[in-house]
Amino acid sequence: MTIIKLDAIGSTNDFLKELSNKQHLENFTVVTAENQTGGKGQMGSVWYSEKGKNLIMSVLIKDFILNSNQIFNINIVVSVAVIQALAALNVPDLSIKWPNDIMSDHFKIGGILIENSFKSDGSIYSIVGLGLNVNQTNFDHLPKASSLALVCAFDFDKQQLLLTIVENIRCNIKMWTSDSDLWSKYTQLLFKKNVPMNFEDNKHQKFIGIIKGVSAHGRLKVAMQDGLEIDYNVKEIEMLY
Repeated sequence: MTIIKLDAIGSTNDFLKELSNKQHLENFTVVTAENQTGGKGQMGSVWYSEKGKNLIMSVLIKDFILNSNQIFNINIVVSVAVIQALAALNVPDLSIKWPNDIMSDHFKIGGILIENSFKSDGSIYSIVGLGLNVNQTNFDHLPKASSLALVCAFDFDKQQLLLTIVENIRCNIKMWTSDSDLWSKYTQLLFKKNVPMNFEDNKHQKFIGIIKGVSAHGRLKVAMQDGLEIDYNVKEIEMLY
Protein backbone atom coordinates (compact mmCIF):
# COMPACT_ATOMS: atom_id res chain seq x y z
CA MET A 1 0.00 0.00 0.00
CA THR A 2 1.32 3.42 -0.99
CA ILE A 3 0.57 6.18 1.54
CA ILE A 4 1.22 9.81 0.61
CA LYS A 5 1.36 12.00 3.71
CA LEU A 6 0.78 15.74 3.43
CA ASP A 7 0.90 18.47 6.04
CA ALA A 8 -1.84 20.58 4.47
CA ILE A 9 -3.90 20.43 1.29
CA GLY A 10 -7.09 21.93 -0.07
CA SER A 11 -8.72 18.55 -0.59
CA THR A 12 -7.21 15.06 -0.43
CA ASN A 13 -9.83 13.91 -2.95
CA ASP A 14 -8.81 16.58 -5.45
CA PHE A 15 -5.10 15.89 -4.91
CA LEU A 16 -5.49 12.14 -5.45
CA LYS A 17 -7.75 12.66 -8.46
CA GLU A 18 -5.24 14.98 -10.15
CA LEU A 19 -2.36 12.66 -9.33
CA SER A 20 -4.16 9.63 -10.77
CA ASN A 21 -4.78 11.57 -14.00
CA LYS A 22 -1.06 12.35 -14.34
CA GLN A 23 0.53 9.01 -13.51
CA HIS A 24 -0.15 5.36 -12.87
CA LEU A 25 -1.04 4.67 -9.25
CA GLU A 26 -1.42 1.27 -7.65
CA ASN A 27 -4.79 0.23 -6.36
CA PHE A 28 -5.55 1.44 -2.81
CA THR A 29 -3.07 4.33 -2.97
CA VAL A 30 -3.86 6.58 0.01
CA VAL A 31 -3.43 10.32 0.50
CA THR A 32 -3.69 11.64 4.04
CA ALA A 33 -3.26 15.15 5.46
CA GLU A 34 -2.95 16.78 8.86
CA ASN A 35 -4.96 19.76 7.69
CA GLN A 36 -7.50 20.17 4.90
CA THR A 37 -8.53 23.69 3.98
CA GLY A 38 -11.18 22.84 1.39
CA GLY A 39 -12.77 19.65 2.66
CA LYS A 40 -15.95 18.66 0.86
CA GLY A 41 -19.08 16.79 1.86
CA GLN A 42 -22.03 15.49 -0.07
CA MET A 43 -23.34 17.74 -2.87
CA GLY A 44 -20.71 20.43 -2.30
CA SER A 45 -21.20 20.99 1.42
CA VAL A 46 -18.09 22.00 3.38
CA TRP A 47 -16.36 19.84 5.98
CA TYR A 48 -14.07 21.44 8.57
CA SER A 49 -11.45 19.70 10.70
CA GLU A 50 -9.17 20.88 13.52
CA LYS A 51 -5.53 20.54 12.41
CA GLY A 52 -3.79 17.34 13.43
CA LYS A 53 -6.71 15.94 15.41
CA ASN A 54 -8.68 13.93 12.84
CA LEU A 55 -8.26 11.30 10.16
CA ILE A 56 -8.38 12.98 6.75
CA MET A 57 -7.77 10.54 3.93
CA SER A 58 -8.61 9.55 0.36
CA VAL A 59 -8.05 6.16 -1.22
CA LEU A 60 -8.01 5.16 -4.89
CA ILE A 61 -10.08 2.10 -5.75
CA LYS A 62 -9.84 0.50 -9.19
CA ASP A 63 -11.16 -2.68 -10.82
CA PHE A 64 -14.24 -2.99 -8.62
CA ILE A 65 -17.11 -1.10 -10.22
CA LEU A 66 -17.65 -2.40 -13.73
CA ASN A 67 -20.60 -0.25 -14.85
CA SER A 68 -22.77 2.64 -13.70
CA ASN A 69 -25.42 0.31 -12.28
CA GLN A 70 -22.93 -0.81 -9.63
CA ILE A 71 -21.98 2.67 -8.38
CA PHE A 72 -23.59 2.32 -4.95
CA ASN A 73 -21.68 -0.89 -4.27
CA ILE A 74 -18.62 1.19 -3.39
CA ASN A 75 -20.67 3.08 -0.78
CA ILE A 76 -21.66 -0.24 0.77
CA VAL A 77 -18.10 -1.60 0.85
CA VAL A 78 -16.54 1.55 2.33
CA SER A 79 -19.11 2.54 4.94
CA VAL A 80 -19.35 -1.02 6.27
CA ALA A 81 -15.52 -1.15 6.39
CA VAL A 82 -15.42 1.99 8.54
CA ILE A 83 -18.08 0.63 10.89
CA GLN A 84 -16.16 -2.65 11.18
CA ALA A 85 -12.99 -0.78 12.17
CA LEU A 86 -14.77 1.31 14.79
CA ALA A 87 -16.77 -1.60 16.18
CA ALA A 88 -13.50 -3.47 16.80
CA LEU A 89 -12.45 -0.50 18.99
CA ASN A 90 -15.71 -0.66 20.95
CA VAL A 91 -17.05 2.66 19.68
CA PRO A 92 -20.67 2.57 20.89
CA ASP A 93 -24.01 2.75 19.06
CA LEU A 94 -22.64 2.83 15.51
CA SER A 95 -24.83 3.39 12.48
CA ILE A 96 -24.80 4.80 8.94
CA LYS A 97 -26.94 7.85 8.24
CA TRP A 98 -27.80 7.44 4.57
CA PRO A 99 -25.91 7.60 2.39
CA ASN A 100 -22.46 7.93 4.01
CA ASP A 101 -22.45 9.62 7.42
CA ILE A 102 -20.93 7.63 10.26
CA MET A 103 -22.85 8.00 13.51
CA SER A 104 -22.32 7.14 17.15
CA ASP A 105 -25.68 7.31 18.87
CA HIS A 106 -27.25 10.48 17.39
CA PHE A 107 -23.90 12.25 16.78
CA LYS A 108 -22.07 12.43 13.47
CA ILE A 109 -18.46 11.32 13.87
CA GLY A 110 -17.48 10.98 10.21
CA GLY A 111 -18.45 11.39 6.60
CA ILE A 112 -17.55 9.72 3.32
CA LEU A 113 -17.40 11.39 -0.09
CA ILE A 114 -17.04 9.14 -3.14
CA GLU A 115 -16.20 10.57 -6.57
CA ASN A 116 -16.21 8.22 -9.57
CA SER A 117 -14.31 8.79 -12.83
CA PHE A 118 -15.28 7.02 -16.04
CA LYS A 119 -12.17 6.38 -18.15
CA SER A 120 -11.98 6.24 -21.94
CA ASP A 121 -11.20 2.51 -21.80
CA GLY A 122 -14.46 1.86 -19.95
CA SER A 123 -12.90 1.42 -16.53
CA ILE A 124 -14.18 3.25 -13.47
CA TYR A 125 -11.90 4.73 -10.82
CA SER A 126 -13.28 5.70 -7.42
CA ILE A 127 -11.75 8.32 -5.15
CA VAL A 128 -13.03 7.62 -1.66
CA GLY A 129 -12.63 10.47 0.82
CA LEU A 130 -13.10 9.92 4.53
CA GLY A 131 -13.20 12.53 7.24
CA LEU A 132 -13.34 10.93 10.68
CA ASN A 133 -13.47 13.00 13.86
CA VAL A 134 -10.89 11.23 16.01
CA ASN A 135 -9.27 13.32 18.74
CA GLN A 136 -11.00 16.68 18.26
CA THR A 137 -13.08 17.68 21.27
CA ASN A 138 -14.26 21.18 20.37
CA PHE A 139 -17.35 21.34 18.17
CA ASP A 140 -18.67 24.84 18.80
CA HIS A 141 -21.87 25.56 16.84
CA LEU A 142 -22.00 21.89 15.70
CA PRO A 143 -24.42 20.31 18.19
CA LYS A 144 -24.84 17.15 16.11
CA ALA A 145 -21.08 16.47 15.77
CA SER A 146 -18.81 14.44 18.02
CA SER A 147 -15.60 12.41 17.89
CA LEU A 148 -14.15 9.08 18.92
CA ALA A 149 -12.32 10.79 21.79
CA LEU A 150 -15.54 12.28 23.13
CA VAL A 151 -17.70 9.17 22.88
CA CYS A 152 -14.98 6.83 24.20
CA ALA A 153 -13.16 9.20 26.61
CA PHE A 154 -9.65 8.50 25.31
CA ASP A 155 -7.44 9.37 22.32
CA PHE A 156 -6.97 7.12 19.30
CA ASP A 157 -4.07 6.28 16.96
CA LYS A 158 -5.01 7.84 13.60
CA GLN A 159 -2.40 5.89 11.63
CA GLN A 160 -3.62 2.55 12.91
CA LEU A 161 -7.20 3.55 12.12
CA LEU A 162 -6.19 4.39 8.55
CA LEU A 163 -4.46 1.03 8.05
CA THR A 164 -7.36 -0.90 9.53
CA ILE A 165 -9.98 0.88 7.43
CA VAL A 166 -8.08 0.39 4.16
CA GLU A 167 -7.49 -3.28 4.96
CA ASN A 168 -11.21 -3.69 5.70
CA ILE A 169 -12.04 -2.09 2.35
CA ARG A 170 -9.66 -4.47 0.58
CA CYS A 171 -11.18 -7.48 2.33
CA ASN A 172 -14.75 -6.40 1.62
CA ILE A 173 -13.95 -5.93 -2.06
CA LYS A 174 -12.19 -9.30 -2.23
CA MET A 175 -15.16 -11.10 -0.72
CA TRP A 176 -17.82 -9.03 -2.54
CA THR A 177 -18.81 -11.64 -5.13
CA SER A 178 -19.27 -14.32 -2.49
CA ASP A 179 -20.64 -12.13 0.32
CA SER A 180 -24.04 -10.74 -0.52
CA ASP A 181 -24.34 -10.06 3.22
CA LEU A 182 -22.61 -6.67 2.82
CA TRP A 183 -25.79 -5.13 1.42
CA SER A 184 -27.70 -6.67 4.32
CA LYS A 185 -25.15 -5.35 6.83
CA TYR A 186 -25.42 -1.84 5.37
CA THR A 187 -29.22 -1.98 5.57
CA GLN A 188 -29.17 -3.23 9.15
CA LEU A 189 -26.81 -0.39 10.11
CA LEU A 190 -29.03 2.37 8.71
CA PHE A 191 -29.58 5.19 11.21
CA LYS A 192 -33.18 5.21 12.53
CA LYS A 193 -34.26 2.29 10.33
CA ASN A 194 -37.87 1.21 11.01
CA VAL A 195 -38.42 4.18 13.34
CA PRO A 196 -41.08 6.83 12.52
CA MET A 197 -39.14 10.03 11.81
CA ASN A 198 -39.80 13.58 10.69
CA PHE A 199 -38.53 14.44 7.20
CA GLU A 200 -38.49 17.44 4.90
CA ASP A 201 -38.34 17.11 1.12
CA ASN A 202 -36.70 19.49 -1.37
CA LYS A 203 -40.02 21.34 -1.72
CA HIS A 204 -39.90 22.12 2.03
CA GLN A 205 -42.82 19.79 2.73
CA LYS A 206 -42.58 18.10 6.14
CA PHE A 207 -43.88 14.59 6.71
CA ILE A 208 -43.47 11.49 8.85
CA GLY A 209 -41.92 8.43 7.27
CA ILE A 210 -40.11 5.21 8.11
CA ILE A 211 -36.77 4.23 6.55
CA LYS A 212 -37.10 0.71 5.13
CA GLY A 213 -33.83 0.30 3.26
CA VAL A 214 -31.94 1.36 0.14
CA SER A 215 -32.66 0.55 -3.51
CA ALA A 216 -30.11 -1.14 -5.81
CA HIS A 217 -29.17 2.32 -7.11
CA GLY A 218 -28.67 3.77 -3.64
CA ARG A 219 -31.96 5.62 -3.22
CA LEU A 220 -33.44 5.78 0.28
CA LYS A 221 -36.66 3.79 0.60
CA VAL A 222 -39.15 5.55 2.88
CA ALA A 223 -42.59 4.22 3.83
CA MET A 224 -45.27 6.90 4.13
CA GLN A 225 -48.18 7.01 6.56
CA ASP A 226 -50.56 5.90 3.81
CA GLY A 227 -48.47 2.79 3.18
CA LEU A 228 -46.90 4.08 -0.04
CA GLU A 229 -43.13 3.57 -0.36
CA ILE A 230 -41.09 6.28 -2.11
CA ASP A 231 -37.43 6.22 -3.15
CA TYR A 232 -35.37 9.40 -2.67
CA ASN A 233 -32.05 10.58 -4.06
CA VAL A 234 -29.48 12.50 -2.01
CA LYS A 235 -30.64 16.08 -1.27
CA GLU A 236 -34.25 15.22 -2.16
CA ILE A 237 -34.96 14.53 1.48
CA GLU A 238 -33.63 15.59 4.88
CA MET A 239 -34.13 13.78 8.16
CA LEU A 240 -35.16 16.09 11.00
CA TYR A 241 -33.77 14.67 14.22
